[in-house]
Amino acid sequence: MRKSWFSCFLIALSVSAVFASTANACTRCLYKGPGGSVLVARSMDWEEDPGTEIYVFPRGMSRDGAASADSLKWKSKYGSLVCSFYGVASVDGINEKGLVSNVLYLAESDYGPKVAGRPNISIAAWCQYVLDNFATVAETVEALKKEPFTVIAPVLPNGVNGTGHMAISDPSGDSAIFEYVKGKLVIHHDAKYKIMTNSPTFDEQLALNKYWEQIGGNVMLPGTSRAADRFVRASYLLKSLPQTDEEHKSIASLLSVIRSVSVPLGTSTPGAPNISSTVWRTIYDQKRMVMYFDSAISPTVFWVPVADVDFTEGAGVKRLALKNGESYSGNAASKFAASQQFEFLKADPK
Repeated sequence: MRKSWFSCFLIALSVSAVFASTANACTRCLYKGPGGSVLVARSMDWEEDPGTEIYVFPRGMSRDGAASADSLKWKSKYGSLVCSFYGVASVDGINEKGLVSNVLYLAESDYGPKVAGRPNISIAAWCQYVLDNFATVAETVEALKKEPFTVIAPVLPNGVNGTGHMAISDPSGDSAIFEYVKGKLVIHHDAKYKIMTNSPTFDEQLALNKYWEQIGGNVMLPGTSRAADRFVRASYLLKSLPQTDEEHKSIASLLSVIRSVSVPLGTSTPGAPNISSTVWRTIYDQKRMVMYFDSAISPTVFWVPVADVDFTEGAGVKRLALKNGESYSGNAASKFAASQQFEFLKADPK
């Protein structure tokens, strides 16, 4: 029996090693309570502070995909509450219909070449396009599977390629993951897809997680900060949570999972700069329509109820300052101030 266990241990180590060179940052977890509550959490792990702030974008905003002359243009149908990234991208948020979008880094992303006659969009605006235009996961999948645009991924302000994949969920608990692999859009659409990290691609992560399920989390779990290991741990821990729709208990439960797969401050890995410290975490209660924000450098968690912000067309953009170390506690909806909308990072579709 001991020999069998040790063999499993060696196999587990070798499987994890396969994905060591493609390790990156961030984790997303979806929790469904027994009475219909739906919560989604994500961590933002990055090699430096990306200057994230929270914006309120009203309905009726004119948008440009920031990809030169052939940029996609649209007018926002829904208002949204979003987290910015370097002040040039939307990477996380919820719209007034309860649709949530989380964009995570994926080094293997390949968006393919530009297509004649098809508009282009900077990846910096990809998340915002979804929040602006769709109310449900099914509606989003139906629209995006037609590939109405080409995503262009410019270099981020810190010199890293802006490649990523996106997870979305809605108040029904439906879930989908969008990845561009070898120039083609791949969509994984099913409510059972509750976890997403980074490399490798999602289908490979599912296969790796299936292997670890055979070992059993009570026996052994992979413990590094690599994306594949975090996927396995988050999957196991999510299934271990108490089933409850009680607001505070469900939020605390999911927060305990996303914190347990977060990377401590000061952590770095030589040769893998994107195995980085967690800088912030969000949780969205999609039934009660509340965003929770947990900064790694703040002693308190604050929240913003969607009902407490104004999405009326013409209401103006508002911003909650965070990048200079501002700290909030409790309901922070009243702390937003009038602001200009940030410009999406420009992309050149060569």
